Amino acid sequence: MATILLIEDEVAISKVIKAYMEKEGYQVKAVFHGNEAIPAFEEIQPDLALVDVMLPGRDGWGILEEIRERSACPVIMLTALGEIDNRLKGFDSGADDYIPKPFDPEEVVARTKAVLRRSGPSIIEEDVNQYGRLHINQKAHTVKLNGIEVPFTPRDLSLLLFLARHPNQTFTREQLIEHVWGIDYDGSDRAVDLSIKRIRKSLKNWPENEGQIKTIRGLGYQFCVYK
Repeated sequence: MATILLIEDEVAISKVIKAYMEKEGYQVKAVFHGNEAIPAFEEIQPDLALVDVMLPGRDGWGILEEIRERSACPVIMLTALGEIDNRLKGFDSGADDYIPKPFDPEEVVARTKAVLRRSGPSIIEEDVNQYGRLHINQKAHTVKLNGIEVPFTPRDLSLLLFLARHPNQTFTREQLIEHVWGIDYDGSDRAVDLSIKRIRKSLKNWPENEGQIKTIRGLGYQFCVYK
């Protein structure tokens, strides 16, 4: 079963989340100070991190940034800052989900399960699509460019895999939210734009004469391929 790193300074909240997670069979490592987060991350190499934003010492944004420099481990942000700008900041920084306080611990468990499902490997057989120098393995959930694997956050990878399964088809933001984020997502559709921006940055060395993530003005996005 998956290992969860829980970074939350409110002891009562931490104990409740930990109890609910362990009831579902997850192993949970809890830390209460921002400066303990990265050493704990390095120690246990978790399958998912739950990170509070307002922490003593290093705040959640700094922790998220350093996790993203080290790993594609899924990260869910926990915070009382529920305004849309803070949610967008979380997604722009590479968070996979954002749960504002107060929350039901069962919701935290459900969202954790959903993110782990999206990020988990599914290596059953080879299903590799080649678009010039870009190779996408839908079964192994890997992307290689010029023979080198390109790391993505789980949410960004899910979006890229979905678009690549439907080359040269246009999808609106609402359709992408439904297929990738899920129908229970209640944030802004600007999260799609931010995810596309990060994917384009990761694929910046993919020659435009082979393909691109194209914006179709007034409609949405398209995984456009030419070879």
